[in-house]
Amino acid sequence: MGSQGYESSCSPGGFSSSRNERNTKTAGILRVMPCSVSQLLSATEHKDSFFIKDVELQQVTVVGLIRSSKTTPTHLLYSLDDMTGPPLEVKQWLNLEEVNMNHSVIPPGTYVKVTGSLRTIQHNRFMVAFNIRRLDDFNEITSHMLEVIQAHLHGASSSNSSRIRNGAMTSCIINTPHTSDPATVGFTANQRQVFNLIKSCHLAEGITLQCLRNSLNYLSFYDISACLQFLINEGHIFSTIDDVHFKCTYG
Repeated sequence: MGSQGYESSCSPGGFSSSRNERNTKTAGILRVMPCSVSQLLSATEHKDSFFIKDVELQQVTVVGLIRSSKTTPTHLLYSLDDMTGPPLEVKQWLNLEEVNMNHSVIPPGTYVKVTGSLRTIQHNRFMVAFNIRRLDDFNEITSHMLEVIQAHLHGASSSNSSRIRNGAMTSCIINTPHTSDPATVGFTANQRQVFNLIKSCHLAEGITLQCLRNSLNYLSFYDISACLQFLINEGHIFSTIDDVHFKCTYG
């Protein structure tokens, strides 16, 4: 394929031109959400719609490595891995007017960015790709993951704001202990503060990342994230109902 960036865009096979026109008309109002594979596989499904938290997924983008590829008479089938969970099946319908589609198959070992929508058939979750583009600049992998984090935090912030407006936000009462905890011996000052806040929250689901950021607003998001990663790796805390709720392992 050479060094040129690969880009392939196909309409789902067998769809009529009226469907394509309708997609064109609505494309401007569809929200494209950057996601990880693990988020897509764990997204909540309700009446043929998928949600991460309270955010409905319309079109999504993922970046990952093609592990395997397969050609059928009607579509291309890929296994996409971004190392956040099991590989995701990606299906791209062929343009049936094209006689030879061999040049369109992306070989395994290629990093790509995929735009499409999530689907489920007989409990099998997969992604229908509208566009698959080969990555020539691997900085796009890093920038995509940063976009995923930003979108996730924005969604969590919007959800919390909505709960506040509706008067339904769960109260998070934190009583920071003043005595020194033996478990924190060897911790840095930042790690000790993050740990003490998590330990002092007695909600069943634990404390939220947003609550930590609000309480420790003098620390950067990077500092808090680094502390959380350290505490998780050392077994002091764990995530509960999702990856932004944390609870102390003991006490």
